[in-house]
Amino acid sequence: MKLYDFDATFDKKLSEFLLKNPSKYSEEEWEELIPKLYEKFGNTKINALGKTPVEYYADMSDEELVKTLSSHLKKGVTVSGFLQDEVYARNLKTLIYNFFNGEDGEIDFAINYFGSDSAALQFYLKTLFESDSKTERKNEVCALLTEKADEVKLSVLNYYERGLERDFALEILAACKIKDDKIFNILIKEFTFDLENIAKNAYLLATYGDEKALPTLYKKIDDEDITYVEYTELKYAIERLGGYYDKERNFELDPYYALIKGQNGSDNNKKS
Repeated sequence: MKLYDFDATFDKKLSEFLLKNPSKYSEEEWEELIPKLYEKFGNTKINALGKTPVEYYADMSDEELVKTLSSHLKKGVTVSGFLQDEVYARNLKTLIYNFFNGEDGEIDFAINYFGSDSAALQFYLKTLFESDSKTERKNEVCALLTEKADEVKLSVLNYYERGLERDFALEILAACKIKDDKIFNILIKEFTFDLENIAKNAYLLATYGDEKALPTLYKKIDDEDITYVEYTELKYAIERLGGYYDKERNFELDPYYALIKGQNGSDNNKKS
């Protein structure tokens, strides 16, 4: 199958156009003009094809279109906007789902294609908790799973209890909208015993949004040993859960305070 890099052809024509019109348009005008030129190019017949780039993909069957897309992704040939638009214009979920078993380029495309669609959640769970995928991909699928946190809650609880990717598991569990004592108790336990991540776990409690966490947060924020960073996250969590904290605290010896606030010698920079 011959693959056409329409974007490379367009870029070549655009370069020629720019050389002929070096100062005809301002930078802002170019930003508005280039998408219009790209659209025009997509609807201009290419003699070697006997059709326009838009028509070239529109005339393909679903199977041909997905096969062409797969070849582009595997061979590193740019997926033009014309190809992508035609793919998204059709209902190709069943065919695109097979990309999850393919190469990296196909997997990345499938993730973007499905987003947080429920059909892809099982793949995301396995990618996040059972694979050695790159951190970037794990972060991406974790963000998508948080959008469907209640739907995947039981699976994530199981992974958490097995000790797999607990940081990711906590992030997803904290995003659940339907309150659950089991999740609340897990978040409280992590906050209470994980003294290395007080700020992060306070944020998770704030995200979960259960005001029953307020007494625990009030107790911790009064601790004289917390850092300024921890204090600010605790105060944020308290306020987000409907509480209020206005006690003055002195952090002048905290290097993080000096870094964030800046030392100028004023008393206002020593209390919060």
